Amino acid sequence: MALSSSSSSQKGIVVTVPVLVLSATAAAIFFLFLFSSISSPPSCSCRTTGESTVESTVSAVESGGRRISATREDVEWVKSQIHENGLHMQDNVLRKGINPRTRAQQLQDLIGFKGISHYEGEEANNHTALPCPGELLVEQHHSNYGEPWAGGRDVFEFLAESTHLSPDSRVLEIGCGTLRVGLHFIRYLDPQHFHCLERDELSLMAAFRYELPSQGLLHKRPLIVRGEDMDFSRFGSGVMYDLIYASAVFLHMPDKLVWFGLERLVGRLKPLEGRIFVSHNIKFCSRLGGEECTKRLKSIGLEFVEKRTHDSLLFNHYEIWFEFRRTKA
Repeated sequence: MALSSSSSSQKGIVVTVPVLVLSATAAAIFFLFLFSSISSPPSCSCRTTGESTVESTVSAVESGGRRISATREDVEWVKSQIHENGLHMQDNVLRKGINPRTRAQQLQDLIGFKGISHYEGEEANNHTALPCPGELLVEQHHSNYGEPWAGGRDVFEFLAESTHLSPDSRVLEIGCGTLRVGLHFIRYLDPQHFHCLERDELSLMAAFRYELPSQGLLHKRPLIVRGEDMDFSRFGSGVMYDLIYASAVFLHMPDKLVWFGLERLVGRLKPLEGRIFVSHNIKFCSRLGGEECTKRLKSIGLEFVEKRTHDSLLFNHYEIWFEFRRTKA
């Protein structure tokens, strides 16, 4: 089929239907791109705060860095969410909920009502891989500290960032208790890279029978040893630590034992790069006097670096830390 002019005496231009269809389609596509380019805003190098935070985090990871603690943008985001949702802490009071009872009352409930087992008689002990004492199930061990359990995260962040730890670093804690701090190191570090020396049996029971299983960290295989005489032989002779720390532990030990322990630890600390951190105070050192303490430290191969403080992210509290390093191989 062809279309031509009505006058047979004049030469007309013959146009087929397929050609018309193709022409119309091409014109539509052209005008679509034209209008979209006109309506689109000019390109801008500006980024929103959220985009900047995400991109900076990605670039940090790609460059080999790893952010541990919350960023300023993280804190501001949380505050904005609280504000936008109209939340007011003073409007919330303690009220009955899932567990309105005290830990002591919860424990009595567990004892009186056969714990949390739904099995009767001989079946009661056949279905639990890691049976846990009621005292731990009600988290009574969380109350054995002078500050909220959440403070363990603050300590981890401070120590890990101060020593530029990476997952393949090795860490030793003197007196890890029930792993208030240690849990965070165990989660962050490679398997078997967290070691601890602890003297209290109840704390060790809580660590092994509640905290590690409940946090899904059993696969990390931390080496936790019971002892109170600063004997580190069970940790192996060739292990070198990037960080050794004692959180409020040396306060409760005789000065003589502290110095004895430091002498044994120096050879296990990486020279120059490794760090020993002691919290709260170093009376074992200050009681000797400034010059005498410096000489004593030097004699065993340590030197005092500086005194530092770290604020909590969650509550109005700070901790004092004293930093030491090994001076030579």
